[in-house]
Parts: sequence; structure tokens; C-alpha cells
Amino acid sequence: MKYWKDIRKAAAVCAVCAVCAGSVMLFSCGKTKRTAGAANAAGGTVGVFVPGVMAGSATYEMLAQGVERAGKEKNVQVKVVEAGYNQAEWETFLTSMAASGSYSLIVSSNPSLPAIAESVSAKFPKQKFLLLDGSLTGNPAIYSVRYNQTEQAYMAGYIAALEAQELDGTKVGLMAGQEYPVMNEIILPGYIRGAQAVDPSFTADFRVIGNWFDAGKAADIAWDMIANGAKAILCVAGGANEGVVQAAYESGAKVVWFDTNGYAVRPGTVVGSSIIRQDKLAYEKTLLFLEGSLPFGAADIVGVADGYVDFVEDDPDYIAAVSQTIREKQADMIARIRNGSLVLQE
Repeated sequence: MKYWKDIRKAAAVCAVCAVCAGSVMLFSCGKTKRTAGAANAAGGTVGVFVPGVMAGSATYEMLAQGVERAGKEKNVQVKVVEAGYNQAEWETFLTSMAASGSYSLIVSSNPSLPAIAESVSAKFPKQKFLLLDGSLTGNPAIYSVRYNQTEQAYMAGYIAALEAQELDGTKVGLMAGQEYPVMNEIILPGYIRGAQAVDPSFTADFRVIGNWFDAGKAADIAWDMIANGAKAILCVAGGANEGVVQAAYESGAKVVWFDTNGYAVRPGTVVGSSIIRQDKLAYEKTLLFLEGSLPFGAADIVGVADGYVDFVEDDPDYIAAVSQTIREKQADMIARIRNGSLVLQE
């Protein structure tokens, strides 16, 4: 237990540092990453607003990488602003960016950003926003595109149930950093739906940590979930995921990763990775803006058939950890989503 207490202390220090750093960035316009050359007249400077921190967040790293790739191609400067973990401060940071008048486009990714951006847009109607992983229609300054997370969660629930069955279980778990509408209304139901497609008797143990960094607390909760019969756990908890993985490793349970390829985190324990292609989407949509073709006011949804939501099947650690029988069942289900014979609408 001392190990996890030390992790909690370290996590708390990191969180404080992140917030303090965020406060400094509010006045300094954040950390800057420059592409080759100066901004051109058509594009101006593109800002990437990170609602959190880049370090340890593969989805935000992919967001920045995609925007920077587009900026490099069009010789446009890109600046990245990290807002820290305190969600109550995100609107202040975003307002500061819009008020500066420095950005032709602000790009971000988080389900909570559409509401925040709409509030900022009311004060600065000329500011343009590109929002990934969220949805808002009708605002002429905002274009949003979200992932079909019913598909993503379904694929995660399916592999979790198959692995739990292998361990003679009929319960899977889902560990979230916090509750939010997409989690409660899309991811959790989609996850349960995927598990019950394997066997209708499956149930899901849903737990919430209360933050995105406390690996010690996550481990304690995961141990309780496992003791109560959850044989495989999907973790959507940021840096706290490490605690879930450690508990699963020590107990013989399994973990399913979300958004990025997580097999290398703990080979043999992480048995599924249901991912989004955030770098690809950020690159393509930013490029559309720089070419004058981004349809502001609209909101789109992209999924497996579009190539932006997927399940990693070719990783050697997945192949080594998961039996051929389970891999074949998972592959068949994914193929049915891809060819349209299994339709999972939100």
C-alpha cells in the first residue's frame, strides 16, 4: 500500500504543477511549437488548445501532430496551449486565446469543448474553431466532428467479454476518470452492448475515480472490481490507467485500452486496443480549413468504415496474448462493422 500512497503523492504534486503551469501559460499564450516558415496570409496562425497536458496523453499528442503536419504542408505557424487538468479554468484559457486575435483557427478535442467554445464564440464571433471528439451544429464559427464511440465501445466490450469468458466470468468492468455525457450515454451503453453480444448474461461494473491521474486510487477500485467478479476491465482514465493495469496484472485479470494502442503498456495483460485515428482526422480537417473548405456550422460523425475508429489486430503483443479462437471471433465482428452488415448507430 505504501507504493500506491507514494503514487498518490506524486500524482497530486503533478496535478498542482500542471495547474500552476497552466496559469502561467494563460498570460504567455502557452507553449509554442513552430512549423517551418512564417504564417501565410490565407491561414494565419493555428492554435491547438489542449484541455489538459500533452505529456502522457497520446490523444492530445496526436491532435497536435496532425495539426502541425497540416501547418507544415501549408507553411503555417502552429502554437500549442496546454490548459491543465482544472476544467473550471478551460474557458478562461480559451477566452484568452480568442481575445488575443492571434489565431485564424483554434483546434481542440474533448466532448466538453463544444459548449465552452460556443460561450467564447458569443464574445468573439470572428474566431473560428475546429473541434474533434464533440458535436455542435448551427454556429457559423464552429465545425465539429466526433467519433462513433458506440462502435469503439462495442468493440472494446466484445473483446472484454470474450476474454472474461475464457476466465469463466460473466462480468466486465469499465473504469472512468470522470462521468460526462458521452461516457454515460454512449461509451458505457456501447460497451455493455458489445459484451452482451457475446453472451446476454454479461453485466458491467462501472466505477469512477474522480480525476484522470490518481493511479493509486484506480488500483484500489480495480482490486475491488476484480474481487467482485470483473475479469476484464476497460479503462478510460488517463494517467490513472496505470493503476488498473497493475491490479489486473497482479490478479490475473485483463485490461482493454481505449483511444490508443496500449498493448505495450503491459504485454499479456492488455488484451485489446479500441482506437481513434486522431492525428489523421486533425491533419485532414485542418488542411481543409487552410484550403478554405471546412464547413463551419456543420457537425459530422466518423467511424470504422471511414477509417477513423478501429481495433488494433496486427500488434504482435495482441497476437501473443489472445488465443486464435478469440482473435477470429473479434475479427469477424469488426469485419461486419466495416462492411455494414453490423450497424451501430449512436
